[in-house]
Amino acid sequence: MSKTILLVEDYDDSREMLKFYLENLGYRVVEAANGYDAIEYVKQVLPDLILMDMSMPEIDGLNATRHIKEIAGKNDLPIICVTAHGDYYSVKAIEAACREVVIKPVDLENLREIIERCTKDKKGVRDSASSFFTAD
Repeated sequence: MSKTILLVEDYDDSREMLKFYLENLGYRVVEAANGYDAIEYVKQVLPDLILMDMSMPEIDGLNATRHIKEIAGKNDLPIICVTAHGDYYSVKAIEAACREVVIKPVDLENLREIIERCTKDKKGVRDSASSFFTAD
């Protein structure tokens, strides 16, 4: 069963491009356009990995990551910080328990390697539900 990635990104174009890329790699991708939607999704289903944009309106990626880590508890849920703000979010993201930091513009080959490393020993999610959130 393919692994599920929760893609949290407020810009539609960026989210669509990453979704297309990840699905072509064989991942199942669910989308959230903001931190609140990401938190609600994780309350219902734990994905295998989260790609978390850091700079979003309402609730940023740092606060969403902290909430999600509380929900996940002892589950080893890798969250990868994706940011255009470089060092500003890098240290804060690691402190908030993100496993890796990817700087925008995203180097897709580097992202693929990070995702493979972070999901290497995880089994695919058993949930077969379709996309939980699709932002317009």
